[in-house]
Amino acid sequence: MTVNPSTRTTHRLRHLWWLPQVALALAMFGAGAAKLAAEPAMVRMFDDIGAGQWFRPVVGGLEVAGALGLLVPRLARYAVLGLVVLLAGAVVTNLVVLRTSPLGALVLLAVAAVVATVRWRRAGRFPGRARGVKPR
Repeated sequence: MTVNPSTRTTHRLRHLWWLPQVALALAMFGAGAAKLAAEPAMVRMFDDIGAGQWFRPVVGGLEVAGALGLLVPRLARYAVLGLVVLLAGAVVTNLVVLRTSPLGALVLLAVAAVVATVRWRRAGRFPGRARGVKPR
């Protein structure tokens, strides 16, 4: 039995899409773990944000949950949407509240947006689109 070379390439590309997803998962897990471990830099940052220290473990828990969800194929597309929302909030918080560079959050947001696009396209539909309605 011979395998079509284009099928082999498509199969490799599918596996290649896991690289940015795993990298995003590792980054988000590390960021969330730092918040959950109450590392001094994270405690100071949430003091500067002014939302209260209760918000730090909430954000950290959501980041860890999103990171783990990225590694479970059935959950990955939902997890990445949650991370897109968290990262968009991080960009806004860095710019408006902390008045610091949002570059790190922007890079992660870009990776998450790419992963979300690929995951939802492979699923055949995007959030909010009625089932059976094909894109134009």
